[in-house]
Amino acid sequence: MSILLDTHYVYALAGAPGRLRDAERAFLTANDDGFYVSAVAVWEMRLKWNALFASGQRKGPIGPEQAMRALRGQPLNFLPLEPAHAAMSLDTPLAHKDPFDELLLVQAQAYGLKMFTRDARLKHHPLAVFA
Repeated sequence: MSILLDTHYVYALAGAPGRLRDAERAFLTANDDGFYVSAVAVWEMRLKWNALFASGQRKGPIGPEQAMRALRGQPLNFLPLEPAHAAMSLDTPLAHKDPFDELLLVQAQAYGLKMFTRDARLKHHPLAVFA
């Protein structure tokens, strides 16, 4: 199965410490038919990096440029965000209104992928897979 990685897993593969559970690591190892990283996830990383908690700490664990440098040597496929993706509707709409989840799922739908996530709000979506 080819997998589109939710932003959380992009952080993990880029080297953010403590981001993967044992079951997730096992899932990734067992499903190595191809991993995809979307420009949407990188965009979300940039927004989190530039956003701060009230404490002043960044909301993202690593910056998107650092993440991209770490990902370059890994066997990943990168997906651009195309205008057609922005216009496309999901066959199975989301129950919540997270635009990043929606765009990632639209890309999974467009390319025949499953999105690997730990987002409980996506538990029953047919394009989402969990460890």
